[in-house]
Amino acid sequence: MPQKDESEKEPEPLPEQAAIPSRRVVPSEELFHGEREVWIQHDGTHYRLRITRRNKLILQK
Repeated sequence: MPQKDESEKEPEPLPEQAAIPSRRVVPSEELFHGEREVWIQHDGTHYRLRITRRNKLILQK
């Protein structure tokens, strides 16, 4: 049986992670609208999400 060259090889299966449906990504600019903190209400509790001086995110209850 003749050997296939590189262009005729079967494609490798995709990793299982590739089968995960795409996730919704919200840019931080869209959440903060130029501010340094936002309040999030979840299950009756308020959480504060803020941007630190070092540009990190902190979520506080």
